Amino acid sequence: MTEDITKEYPTAYDAIVIGTGISGGWAAKELCENGLKTLVLDRGRMVKHIEDYPTMHMDPWDFKHRGKESEKEKENQKVQSRLWNGSLIKPETKHWFVDDTKHPYNEVKEYLWIRGYHVGGRSIMWGKHSYRWSDMDFKANKKDGYGVDWPIRYKDIAPWYDKVEEFIGVSGQNLGLPQLPDGKLSDPMELNCVEKDLQKNIEDQFDDGRVLTPGRVAHLTGNATHEGRSNCQYRNRCIRGCPFGGYFSSNSSTLPAAERTGNMHLRPNSIAYEIVYDETTGLASGVKIIDAETKEKLFFKASIIFSCASALGSTSILLQSKSKRFPNGLGNDSGELGHNLMDHHYAVGASAEIEGFNDQYYKGRKPNGFYIPRFRNIDEKTKQKEFIRGYGYQGGASRTGWQRAVSELSFGKELKDELLKPGPWRIGMSGFGECLPYHENKVSLNYDILDEWGLPTLDMDAEVKENELKMREDMRDQAVAMLKAAGYKNVQGFLGKAVPGACIHEMGTARMGHDPKTSVLNKYNQIHTVPNVYVTDGACMTSSACQNPSLTYMALTARAANHAAAEFKKNKKS
Repeated sequence: MTEDITKEYPTAYDAIVIGTGISGGWAAKELCENGLKTLVLDRGRMVKHIEDYPTMHMDPWDFKHRGKESEKEKENQKVQSRLWNGSLIKPETKHWFVDDTKHPYNEVKEYLWIRGYHVGGRSIMWGKHSYRWSDMDFKANKKDGYGVDWPIRYKDIAPWYDKVEEFIGVSGQNLGLPQLPDGKLSDPMELNCVEKDLQKNIEDQFDDGRVLTPGRVAHLTGNATHEGRSNCQYRNRCIRGCPFGGYFSSNSSTLPAAERTGNMHLRPNSIAYEIVYDETTGLASGVKIIDAETKEKLFFKASIIFSCASALGSTSILLQSKSKRFPNGLGNDSGELGHNLMDHHYAVGASAEIEGFNDQYYKGRKPNGFYIPRFRNIDEKTKQKEFIRGYGYQGGASRTGWQRAVSELSFGKELKDELLKPGPWRIGMSGFGECLPYHENKVSLNYDILDEWGLPTLDMDAEVKENELKMREDMRDQAVAMLKAAGYKNVQGFLGKAVPGACIHEMGTARMGHDPKTSVLNKYNQIHTVPNVYVTDGACMTSSACQNPSLTYMALTARAANHAAAEFKKNKKS
């Protein structure tokens, strides 16, 4: 660190929110709507809805070299390009992902850290799958003894799931399953003919509770009105930024709601690195930031702090927030800060070819496929000997076609006619498995390798273990079994390497719990020993379940922000 010459900002805020992604946007909205004057910080550049989506309307021919890049053009995003064989880092999307040379981290064990440093964060680039967790998930640690018990149950968060789903708009189908609670859903995106065929075959041929359903995704459908947004247009260009607001992002939804109150002050290019602890009051007094452009250091005062900087971002800030009272990081009496890092494991499943259905196609470019909820270790009938917890699948079917042009040697009418015919149907599914909370899976600060702002980088030290590896074999085998049972051809199972971080669902490292001796946060996401600091992003998670976690982050954030606002108003009256 350079010499700490910090300028104190004269205005004191009611609340500060660090981060503007999935969680930060919700914290800003709820705090502002409750009347709190709120400073919202983001370490990245400003991104305004619609105005700052540069490739939202571009077609393939609008890009230089049809979107192909040289190795030199890719060299600043080598880590980001390791994800999905580089399929996300293209001219139409690469501006959303960090420059790895400017934002390094250290892989003690192989780890993929996928980041977007800009206002809106990864809410612009997320996959939108939005599933509730069940009591099975909140009770899992207590049941099998891994990690610590969650301090909440489904009933505590259910009303907040309701609130979030109705505001962001989640399309899907209620199934009445105990492991996947029903929600406030709008019309599902229709399955295509092959997806419906697989759905029927699974229903007919398996008696262990397997169900195929349209994915529950945060895309607007139906007749509900969402201010400033319109229904999904089936363009499937979501990751570029949607000018219609068809899917939920902070930029199109929560941040505009916060701004409408007149209570939000949004400050981009503000790298938060320390939450300051006041020894006299026993509370946090504010946040120190570095201006990303000028490198000036500023201190902002507030009564309430919400850290929503992402699981690893928040934990990095807490670890750097050292004082005489907390020499190992703010609120780290338990020693658990930085530990219990989780991500889902995937890159496992199966694919197949389908004969028939050649007279059927589909309209539009549906940005969604199907979902098969967890069906393992639900009850005694589905209990597995080889592993605990479970997994679900996401997948889809489509018609191949244009790839066949590559090997053609002739030109003219016959070639054109052939290219206009849709190719055969293919289907695939990939499993998403739960990772157990292992204390030894961790992140820590590295003061020997600093970033360009003089801040310590993170060492990543995490791996999947035996339970996940056994689960992965079953994930592949059952995907193969379902496709074969449907009578599909050339069924191919795949079992890739499970690299933590690759699912972009990093969780844990500042977990919730009952006991300050074994956890960092309480049931309202407050630091046990510093109650005016809330952490509501992925860092707070006590276990990982197998469902996509973003809906749960949002519900926990809405719940915590309303708790914070009520406590703030109570304290003002007293």
